[in-house]
Amino acid sequence: MDFSQRVNQVPDSITLKLNAKAVKLSEEGRHIYNLTAGQLPFKPHQNFIEKMHAELNFLKSFQYTPAAGIKELRDKFINYFKETRKVDLDDSYDCIISNGGKHSIFNALGTIINPGDEVILLAPYWISYPEMVKLWGGTPVVVKSQVYDGYTPSIQHIKKAITKKTKAVIINSPNNPSGVHYPDRWMKDFAEMIVKFPNVFILSDEIYFELSYYDPKPTYFYQHDSSLLERTLVFDGISKSFASTGLRIGYCIAKKELVSLYSKLQAQTSSGANSLVQRGLLSYSFDDVKGFVDPINQKLRKNSDILRSKFEEYKTTNSWYQTSSAFYYLVDLTQMPVYKKYLDQFGQGDHAAKICEDILENIGIAIVPGTDFGIPNSARISFVLEEVPFTEALNRLMKFFSTTE
Repeated sequence: MDFSQRVNQVPDSITLKLNAKAVKLSEEGRHIYNLTAGQLPFKPHQNFIEKMHAELNFLKSFQYTPAAGIKELRDKFINYFKETRKVDLDDSYDCIISNGGKHSIFNALGTIINPGDEVILLAPYWISYPEMVKLWGGTPVVVKSQVYDGYTPSIQHIKKAITKKTKAVIINSPNNPSGVHYPDRWMKDFAEMIVKFPNVFILSDEIYFELSYYDPKPTYFYQHDSSLLERTLVFDGISKSFASTGLRIGYCIAKKELVSLYSKLQAQTSSGANSLVQRGLLSYSFDDVKGFVDPINQKLRKNSDILRSKFEEYKTTNSWYQTSSAFYYLVDLTQMPVYKKYLDQFGQGDHAAKICEDILENIGIAIVPGTDFGIPNSARISFVLEEVPFTEALNRLMKFFSTTE
């Protein structure tokens, strides 16, 4: 059979491979500490659950919504964006609701990319960005950062990467997988740089905006230059701040002209997002979000502090940087004593997958290789576990990292 070359070129996910192995080991009776989670282990706010439950009594909750989403909810998302980011939007902007943040970004890229267009990605980046760009015929251009810079990319390096073919830059702050948000000074410098390239779109993935546990809080480039909003696509959703990854509601805010084109694409593919969840969100007060995430942020800050203390205890602070948001940490494996063993055995190269596989098999901890995030020889740790098992897992992990034989 002759299948699509486009789909055949999508690489297998090492993350899914390791997750499958973790499940298999668990089924065999092994106790596995899973530090791969990209979701919070909490139920959504009780008021939100009750609002969805109440909507079960209405016929409309089981029927199609407009392809772009319920108009009143789209307006509600816009108002929430204006209030939380402290920006003004006139009636030339609109919102479109999709089946999760990933779907929002994928359709947006399909709306702006032509074959051969370049899209700048800031590594570490979310693993799906490059594959989504390539599926639409675009070319990812990667600008890397280092652990020594707190995984904050250089503005000058971004500027140098811009060419006549550049269609967009994707910014993910707060960032998955690094667990940092870019400083306000960085956002100001980015605004001053990108304003000189008026034909470049900016895609701002803000899905972790509310999950920030160290001041100062996340800020954005368009807060320094509001004119940039005219070519910015802002992405958010309920996956993280509402602890509702499985409910699949994401949205994009952009100029009406772009949203209209985006809506045509969505209408011919998935149509509207889940009607029951949309209606539940319409009657749920977004004022409750802060009260819901505050204790979650306290938990994340506590686990971040535990992580730092373990780096200090095992004298591996040369690989440490301070996380501030989301719920991840990206370990630079090359700074860990154990790395020399892999270097001696296998030579130069990216050994992240092999190291993560050995960690899973030998000490029963699942973490994610950083290769697919654009940073070879690194690994992502999620710190959403409860304090006791998280501390137990870190003790095992740090002992492994400290091994020299």
